[in-house]
Amino acid sequence: MSDMAPRERLNRVLANQPVDRAPVICTGGMMNAAVTQVMDENSPTLPAAHFDPEGMAELAQRVHAATGFENLGVPFCMTVEPEILGSRIDPGTLSCEPKIAEEAFASCGAVEIRDVKKIIREGRIATVVQAAHHLKKRNPDTPVIASLSGPVSTAASVVTPLTFLKELRTQPQDAHRVLDYVTRLLVEYAREVIDNGADVIAIGDPTATGEILGPRIFGDFAVRYLNQLCDAVHASGKQVIVHICGDMSKSRNQLANIHADAISVDALVNLKKLKEDFPQINTMGNVSTALLEFGEADKVSRNTARLIRDGIDIISPACGLSTSTGLHNIRALTETVKGNA
Repeated sequence: MSDMAPRERLNRVLANQPVDRAPVICTGGMMNAAVTQVMDENSPTLPAAHFDPEGMAELAQRVHAATGFENLGVPFCMTVEPEILGSRIDPGTLSCEPKIAEEAFASCGAVEIRDVKKIIREGRIATVVQAAHHLKKRNPDTPVIASLSGPVSTAASVVTPLTFLKELRTQPQDAHRVLDYVTRLLVEYAREVIDNGADVIAIGDPTATGEILGPRIFGDFAVRYLNQLCDAVHASGKQVIVHICGDMSKSRNQLANIHADAISVDALVNLKKLKEDFPQINTMGNVSTALLEFGEADKVSRNTARLIRDGIDIISPACGLSTSTGLHNIRALTETVKGNA
């Protein structure tokens, strides 16, 4: 089992099967390891690689080689889905990730519902799908992870965020209509990228934190639509990781209701305690992203070693990485995991 390939190791962990050690991964999307030190004049750089499938694939390959993370993750942002749904994006720079410049709609009631099977062919979804295809052909033993923005986060990037969050309470019927629409698009996206080589789907839903939504809204909206998406991924024969940001203390019981094969959480959450309280959950995380950016390599290594001792199933950064994060700290994380086999 010590010669286990990274793809097999991750698949086995997600299927609750024994492995030689925890995988160490960084999924892409909101958890993007395309830091500035990975890029130079001889390689694809951002923002160009957001729009070029070959460039995206090559940059993902370079991230994998430079960091030691045991996966290939695409895309490098959370703006693919909102852009296809009409929001205007700022593509960012080499050191600044893309962001939403203007949401498409001012309220849930104003959202225009289009045919998701048609719009799936628009925008940058094809770029991500083709990049996954290239990566899979070149790396059969390394898991290709396609990262999707979760339903709540996508909806809050299509409708003005504060209005959307308010309307979860004041206009729930309209909010459900938008979330159903967004989730149907995400299901089609997931199927498309799975058909073209993705081994695992990672769903990053930072806006869906219980810290923002509260327990009732988290269950009624976040869990409901995350599960629709997770169930569709499982129906396509693949496994799914869900990341939720923030302090989950008020909604932590509901994490066990999410139909994911692993739950990734922020550094605020005690993963050892979560694993003890909910042994059925495969836990993922949660090396502090602030520590990775500003801390010393030996402290990163100690933090990582503690997670290994605590029996965390998959080791990874806790959340999105700053583009200024140093490779020396990232390698301290990955090399500690591999050295503890």
